[in-house]
Amino acid sequence: MQCPFCQHPDNRVLESRSAEAGQSIRRRRECLRCHRRFTTYERIEFVPITVLKQNGDRQLFDRSKVLRGIVRACEKTGISALRMEAIVDEIEAELQQRVSREVSSLEIGELVLKHLRCESEVAYVRFASVYRQFQTMKDFVETLDDLSRQEAPNNIPIEDEYCQCHESPAHTVAIAD
Repeated sequence: MQCPFCQHPDNRVLESRSAEAGQSIRRRRECLRCHRRFTTYERIEFVPITVLKQNGDRQLFDRSKVLRGIVRACEKTGISALRMEAIVDEIEAELQQRVSREVSSLEIGELVLKHLRCESEVAYVRFASVYRQFQTMKDFVETLDDLSRQEAPNNIPIEDEYCQCHESPAHTVAIAD
């Protein structure tokens, strides 16, 4: 690692700590020639993921596009910006763990819906309406019916296969009589 000030190749590490939610290591260094200090970050180099769009085009995965869609869906729902970032981190980690380096935009949309289902039904429906290109009120009603079918009446804890982003997959649904 060259010193950014004098380009001397030798330095010593003064301090190392985890950064970016454990995704990188921050190192504080000191040049052995000029004694100036600088910071470096060490990250895992991921192999790029190619997204296959519905029109057949291919482009590199762009986490900012996913985050923008989630932010729009989560407006005024009380979901924090940190949680939205964490959702994108989880989705990106899932994609990086796959053997295939190519993923369809449809698969990414379904991953987003899976995570939003855990966070907010309103955000889920908002995202679904854009992602699935709702054209009529019937499309909304069908999605709401699907959500309702996944819930159990009378405060009975249910296992929710769609909601695996929280520590406990069981939750209680209250239905007013």
